[in-house]
Amino acid sequence: MTPIQLIDSPIAGTTPHPDTGPSDAEALDAYSTVVTTVAERVIPSVASLRVNRRLRGGYQAQGAGSAVAITPDGYLTTSAHVVEGASRGSASLADGRELPFEVVGRDPLSDLAVIRISGYDLEPVTLGNADQLRVGQLVVAVGNPMGLAGSVTAGVVSALGRSFTTSNGRDARIVESVIQTDAALNPGNSGGALVDGRGRMVGVNTAVAGVGLGLAIPINDTTRRIVSALMREGRFRRAFFGIAGGRRPLPPRVAHALDRTAGLEVVEVIPGSPAARAGMRREDLLVEVDGVPIADAGDLQRLMVGEVIGRPVNVRVFRGGDLLELTLVPTELEG
Repeated sequence: MTPIQLIDSPIAGTTPHPDTGPSDAEALDAYSTVVTTVAERVIPSVASLRVNRRLRGGYQAQGAGSAVAITPDGYLTTSAHVVEGASRGSASLADGRELPFEVVGRDPLSDLAVIRISGYDLEPVTLGNADQLRVGQLVVAVGNPMGLAGSVTAGVVSALGRSFTTSNGRDARIVESVIQTDAALNPGNSGGALVDGRGRMVGVNTAVAGVGLGLAIPINDTTRRIVSALMREGRFRRAFFGIAGGRRPLPPRVAHALDRTAGLEVVEVIPGSPAARAGMRREDLLVEVDGVPIADAGDLQRLMVGEVIGRPVNVRVFRGGDLLELTLVPTELEG
């Protein structure tokens, strides 16, 4: 019988080779160095959430997700769908603390929410600017997929400018400039941080659209304004025009006169809405609001902020061969 040699036993008559390979420090190439450095910096800022949701019929269901500290005194961002149907829950921090939290505000139409925990001395993440991202750039996702706290995955920005449809149960909105990444995301990553190679949070992980296809809500001027409003008021106010439409090329004469190629074709005007009262009609081409060019629904959405509620705004529409000037007074979009 041939004797069995265990792999942890030296073979008789042999001399082990000296360990001439690189050390662990030397083996850390530039990619690994970036990821490990980012992980060490960001993991302390990410919490694991447990949420009890109220369901119809008085039932309750447990949910989980992630959140990211943005201030040292207890404010964290997460995804609105993570805390949907809940007003409180518990957060587990990287330092071992488990603390209750309450929902400060949520905005389903951007899928962003702000919670606050009762503890202090948090390590807030540094906020970046997703508008400066480039396709192919290294990004790192930090969260708690499947309840596994402090998980880190890395990948690249696969695409920019994607759209993501959100809803508050009655109204729908397209979130633009969504980040697409191949960094592995799984259930429980929602609300966690997507950070760049310098550890700055550039997105809030929100959805898994397929294998190797994750989406994150960008951190930019628009979302910073939403988060600030949620912290101050518990909600984000949006203006309401009362139209639905889509991008349409402008007739050559109008395109030449306005020096642009497209406008927003009105396909529906809600009865009794500000647009209806201003005289807007189906098949109008909306080309300008208060001097700002409008080429698609996203251009209009970016202008629908609380500051214009109740204030007359001038709109230009192309109708029947003519450019018309209308005055519209937006109301507040009800939550």
